[in-house]
Amino acid sequence: MHGLDTKRLLIGSLKLRQQKYLKIFILVFLIFFNFRYEAPLHSSEALLSTTPNLSKQSFVSKALEISGDAVVTIETERKVLSSSEGGFPPGILNDPYFERFFGLRGLRVPRTRIEKGQGSGVIFSKEGLVLTNAHVVEKTDQLIVGLSDGRRVLGSVVGEDALTDLAVIKLKSKGPWPIAKLGDSDNLKVGDWSIAVGNPFGLENTVTLGIISNLNRDVAQLGISDKRIDLIQTDAAINPGNSGGPLLNAVGEVIGINTLVRSGPGAGLGFAIPINRARKIAQDIITTGRAKHPVIGVTLASNIKQKNNFLSQTENGAIIKYLMPNGPAEKGGLKVNDLIISINKEKISTPSDVVQKINQNNLQSALEIIILRENIKLLKIIKPIDIYDLPL
Repeated sequence: MHGLDTKRLLIGSLKLRQQKYLKIFILVFLIFFNFRYEAPLHSSEALLSTTPNLSKQSFVSKALEISGDAVVTIETERKVLSSSEGGFPPGILNDPYFERFFGLRGLRVPRTRIEKGQGSGVIFSKEGLVLTNAHVVEKTDQLIVGLSDGRRVLGSVVGEDALTDLAVIKLKSKGPWPIAKLGDSDNLKVGDWSIAVGNPFGLENTVTLGIISNLNRDVAQLGISDKRIDLIQTDAAINPGNSGGPLLNAVGEVIGINTLVRSGPGAGLGFAIPINRARKIAQDIITTGRAKHPVIGVTLASNIKQKNNFLSQTENGAIIKYLMPNGPAEKGGLKVNDLIISINKEKISTPSDVVQKINQNNLQSALEIIILRENIKLLKIIKPIDIYDLPL
């Protein structure tokens, strides 16, 4: 009997263990089933669950953290004298004897009015120096610079350069100032991101995004003959009031100074002065009060690759169409219809290439210019001079 009781106890113990393991298995199964087939989230719950992903910072906002605070609003005031009839000097019509002698009763007395304007700029120096467009500050009597932190500071024009449409302003107050990081416009590629920042139509801190559409765009192609710059072309929206503001790259560096826009069917095209050129012009203005522009005294045209009476045009280059009398080019032996194919051992393809090579050259050193004249290659050594030193 004792052996039988022991056997019954073992069987009972095994049954209890089986029941325990079965309960554990059922519990695990229910937990897994509930997790696998839980009820779907409502749309509001789904939106909340994805909020962390939607809140990730874009590269544009990161770029603005680098240089955005250095973008400023420039408000200008200038006195404008209304024209008087007959073109008489201001004040003379107030003289009663003049009026009685000539019988000029009822003429309108000249009056002055205040003309206000607005543009953009960017602080690029800890000394409170601002880069902007020359046309923004041209003939201004008073400048007020508005900063992103709400400060409004008087400014004065250090100097301006009409040929490149650049100007430098000095803030008349103590800093510290937010400073933009300047990039390298020589490293730009077509298709790179571009971010335009400014105050179009008086709307402060406006940001637009696009790409670099083209590089080294000759300003003459835009029908502008009184400027001497090659421009960055972008499809980032640039509107009135953006002038003088920065064009940034994807990492927040200033790669250009916005200067003009050309509108047309579809979308407008924006243009900016490359920052490497702007940096050099600004340094000249700060150091000497005006910019330096090396020239050799020629007017150029693109090579049309066709034969004429003077030259068999069989390769790329820039054709000389006009020589300034007594200029460096004429004195150096260049002639009309010469084809410039190389400067300082670098190939020339277009007139803008010639301008670029001359701009990069130091005024103290000469250029090695290879030309093609009647299918004969000739080397000419010509030293540029400042455009303001050209003989009249």
